[in-house]
Amino acid sequence: MNQPVSKIVFIALMLSGAMFAQSQSGDALGDIARANRSKQEAQQSPGSSPKVITNQDLPVDPSDASDESPSQPKTRAAGVKKSDRLADQRLSNRLIAEQRVDAEWKARLQDQEDRIADTHARIDRLNASIRTAVGTAQYETPASRTHAIQIERLANLQQTLDQQKRKLEQMQDAARRAGAGQ
Repeated sequence: MNQPVSKIVFIALMLSGAMFAQSQSGDALGDIARANRSKQEAQQSPGSSPKVITNQDLPVDPSDASDESPSQPKTRAAGVKKSDRLADQRLSNRLIAEQRVDAEWKARLQDQEDRIADTHARIDRLNASIRTAVGTAQYETPASRTHAIQIERLANLQQTLDQQKRKLEQMQDAARRAGAGQ
């Protein structure tokens, strides 16, 4: 039982040692590659090979570089500045976001209007059923227990309808303040 544990410990130590050795040699390999590249460039004749631009040749801060330098890339492409393209892209993104917000507000308002229409239809159906049960004459007191329950439901639905209409008005005001639909 002691042998399998010692084998596992040995394998773990070997793996950790290999990972440590690999991490230590990573920096040295980069230095060796740079030195090798410099050596190869020195051996080649400067007139026959194309110029290679490395990160060392580039300025640290791009804003320090002048636009008039021939070694720097031009900021104009087909007569349009890079900053103009970025501004156009930002404007386009903002317009897309505004359209998305408008669509969301329209969907919310339409949903609320559908709820109001549904409640209104329920009130109409309930009114029709009350009229057919009682007749055309309106009585001050309910004719039966069922009639009293229907009148109570009608009052509750009317309150719900009023609340939904107030909520719709508030949503419309909020949409106007948010700039939707302009």
